[in-house]
Amino acid sequence: MRVILSRKGVDSSAGGFASPILNGSLVSLPIPDRKSQIAYADLNFGKVSLGKLAEDLSRGRVRAERPVHLDPDLRSEAYPRMPGWRPILGQGQSAAESHLRACGVTVGDLFLFCGWFREAELKNGKYRYRPGAPDLHVLYGWLQVSAIIPCADPRLSDIPWARYHPHFRHRYGTAHIATGNLELGGRRYELAGGGQFVAYRGSLRLTAPDSASRRVWQLPGWCCPRNECMPLTYHPNRDSYRRNGKYTIVESAGRGQEFVMDARDYPEAVSWAKSLILEANRN
Repeated sequence: MRVILSRKGVDSSAGGFASPILNGSLVSLPIPDRKSQIAYADLNFGKVSLGKLAEDLSRGRVRAERPVHLDPDLRSEAYPRMPGWRPILGQGQSAAESHLRACGVTVGDLFLFCGWFREAELKNGKYRYRPGAPDLHVLYGWLQVSAIIPCADPRLSDIPWARYHPHFRHRYGTAHIATGNLELGGRRYELAGGGQFVAYRGSLRLTAPDSASRRVWQLPGWCCPRNECMPLTYHPNRDSYRRNGKYTIVESAGRGQEFVMDARDYPEAVSWAKSLILEANRN
């Protein structure tokens, strides 16, 4: 099995602003996509319009009517759904998809999504980042793969409930469909195979405390090089890792979206991912 740390959502190059931590909730904002038929204004987080969030937090650079690339699509309540809907992660014909194929990512593997977040607040009718709030990389969701579908093949990709999704709509790349229930370590859980961590908590924070850069991550102590084996793909340099007490500090790659952990070399990755998902779903 593989656990993939997948960096998604608005960032410095796509959108140019951070997703908000709003009233303790992680509100991941998708990246703009001029080809999409879905706009920020079409999406919501509870009673909050993602259109207003995007427009306010970007200081008007990104309008509420801006089309978005709704991917990964993890929250059923974010957009109107047809019966049978499941969370989806698309991969374009890109280096990221090639990297996943080269690593053997397949059915049963587990994505943990992370992104750039910053605490925000509503002030005088507009959303803004809380003054002095740090920029953080935070884990915000998961998806366990039940099927990988080539979206260009109409014999396989004509799924009525998925036609809204950009990869199915424009028939490119692949789509990773979530399992109905999470299954890890041979045990099936009464939890969805894909979803979002709604409440922010310290265990979901990747950025190391007191770090001046959100790219410096604090990971569990087992996440360090073993002989010639590196725990994260895209991080082949041993100098990127250092022990700090019971943790491993990693300077995460500036480029790259998919960082793969192979449980054959790092079996602790599965129990770590499971604990994060179970903890987030206890309440």
